[in-house]
Amino acid sequence: MIKLHSGGMFWKDGKPVEHIEGVSPSEGKQKTIAYSIMSKHHNKQADDNLHMKFDSLISHDITYVGIIQTAKASGLKQFPVPYVMTNCHNSLCAVGGTINEDDHVFGLSAAIKYGGIFVPPNQAVIHQYAREMMAGCGRMILGSDSHTRYGALGTMGIGEGGPEIVKQLLSNTYDIAPPEVVMVYLEGEPVQGVGPHDVAIALCGAVYKNGFVKNKILEFVGPGIKNLPMDFRIGIDVMTTETACLSSIWETDDSVEEYFSVMGRPLDYSSLHPEDGAYYDNMITIDLSQVEPMAALPFHPSEAYTIRELMTNAPDILRQVELDAKKQFGDDINFSLTDKLVDNKLVLDQGIIAGCAGGMYDNIAEAAAILDGASVGNSYFSLSIYPPSIPVNLELIQAGIQTQLMGAGSLFKPCFCGPCFGAGDVPSNNSLSIRHTTRNFPNREGSKPSDGQLAGVILMDSRSIAATARNHGILTPATDVSYVQPKQGKRHFDKSVYENRVYQGYNEPKQDEALRFGPNIAEWPTIPALSEHMLMQVASVLDDPVTTTDELIPSGETSSYRSNPLKLATFALSRRDPEYVGRAQDTQKIEEARKDGSLSPELLKTLEQAGVTSDVLKDTTIGSVIFANKPGDGSAREQAASCQRVLGGNANICFEFATKRYRSNCINWGMMPFTLDPSAKFTYKPNDFIFVPNLKEGIVNGREEFDATVISDGKTSTLKLYLKNLTEDDRELLLTGCLMNYYAKQNKS
Repeated sequence: MIKLHSGGMFWKDGKPVEHIEGVSPSEGKQKTIAYSIMSKHHNKQADDNLHMKFDSLISHDITYVGIIQTAKASGLKQFPVPYVMTNCHNSLCAVGGTINEDDHVFGLSAAIKYGGIFVPPNQAVIHQYAREMMAGCGRMILGSDSHTRYGALGTMGIGEGGPEIVKQLLSNTYDIAPPEVVMVYLEGEPVQGVGPHDVAIALCGAVYKNGFVKNKILEFVGPGIKNLPMDFRIGIDVMTTETACLSSIWETDDSVEEYFSVMGRPLDYSSLHPEDGAYYDNMITIDLSQVEPMAALPFHPSEAYTIRELMTNAPDILRQVELDAKKQFGDDINFSLTDKLVDNKLVLDQGIIAGCAGGMYDNIAEAAAILDGASVGNSYFSLSIYPPSIPVNLELIQAGIQTQLMGAGSLFKPCFCGPCFGAGDVPSNNSLSIRHTTRNFPNREGSKPSDGQLAGVILMDSRSIAATARNHGILTPATDVSYVQPKQGKRHFDKSVYENRVYQGYNEPKQDEALRFGPNIAEWPTIPALSEHMLMQVASVLDDPVTTTDELIPSGETSSYRSNPLKLATFALSRRDPEYVGRAQDTQKIEEARKDGSLSPELLKTLEQAGVTSDVLKDTTIGSVIFANKPGDGSAREQAASCQRVLGGNANICFEFATKRYRSNCINWGMMPFTLDPSAKFTYKPNDFIFVPNLKEGIVNGREEFDATVISDGKTSTLKLYLKNLTEDDRELLLTGCLMNYYAKQNKS
């Protein structure tokens, strides 16, 4: 089904080859589609990094308020490129009184003032609007959502935290070391009943845990592409985020050309193919004909099994998930899956087809074909469907597909991303939901383990979800169901929906217009610049193999407070370590006492063990620190880092960062991205102190190793910390304290 090939591979005559005489890897890499696009967006500078400017930017209503507030504080006058603000995350959260709509009003006022594009609530989810209206062959789009992926449309999409959007809004560049490119060679044709999520889950299972494509670009090529309709390609592509890759790009063909024609933008198509001699650092081969219906078990898309394997070995597989949940959440959590087995059949509680991955027209149409003449039943199992945009929903209505599905007992909901992050169709405690959505992390479906509430999500393709619904909740792969597959007819796109409702203000800023602030929209607090020395107090130690951004700052109802930095910060780690906020605030009080010269004699005596005397303290910043083995998997949301910073956090310590985007968020908020040697052990606990002398001098001089002293239980020990691969801009950001300070310093000079 999927084979991984380590080592380099060239491209010649439409096929991968191991060697081409006279072509070097460095020369060949420039012949890939990825580098042909990136080179056109690269502003050459003295170093070897890429410094890119994007064609357009896109955010949603969890992120754009903070982005605009940060950009405004940094000197924003006008949006330099098209900046789209969609409203698909906070459009239905029934929390916080007027907060959500206040944010939407603020967003529209910002679009008017700075010259932006504003998509009102429930018109479209962020990525579908980008596909329909923004993508174009050879373009690059930066989004403040991790699933910013438009590679199937010949557009390189990258999802990053808000500060990277701010840099682009201020006409600065996105700076990265030249990434490796991985060839994804597609061959064969999927069998009926297999959909894009099946391919995507199989891919995640093959490459996530081994880091095979981490921070690399996936380039999809090969004869199998022509056998995939556009929605199928898009459905695979959007899920590449879950492999931990940086971005993706696909060869384009007549199907892509027809897509842009249907969207009313035929000139946005161009033919994209690797040149002969293109070089790839690794290769993945996917035989589409061998892909089976897949299931990603809780709590990650990489926990991949074939549905056939799950049905055969359900007791053992489900028991292992239960044990993993106990290990992660403790014995107080009662999470039982094996009781879902009835007469050796797995019985599910809920089905969801939604958003940028599941809500595509073809996925919903095929679900309707499977449910034709059937019923989801009138017991516990339910099926809800969230189309990705009003134009798609109109098309479904006009084709009779919505009527057909509603007649079978399924419900249609607004264009909304809620089920993907825990703000819509939250299942009951200890239930098991099957979803064609992007993620199944803990909390993503809305449960609260810290309160003893935990549900589970299995990711599946809409086709097998419909087959299971047809069987009234008994797990059933779509390949076991006989149905007439819908024909691929001419698609329709009604652009008037957007023309009548979307505010199009690009290149027409009205700078005299005032921003409209609701009472929850708050400015960022003052962030201090880096002192010569740093004293960290451990606020949380997370032993999980991977810590997601959803654990660092939960999604769901907390989303309503994203425009209030201080309020939102009180939710940090609330579902993973509820004592973290209190500890971080206690450390803040110590820092306030240091500045006032009122540290207790007992604490002064403790600190002197590490050489932190009263004189040293005058040039020492005291802040909290989180240790996690591998933090930052998942969402691009900057608040995973900024909430720590608002609470006085000054660093993360880990063995490695799960994603480039989370590490960038830490740096952009002035938090040290410390790493440990893989052979080291972090045996310290909350309230221990870690002192790093001469940190500022070391960053100025480009040092990568720092000797720290730890004070634990009245004893001292040494710890070596690393700050590797910092760019000159990274160092300046850390020195000034955060991105806003960095730009304020530039404006003064």
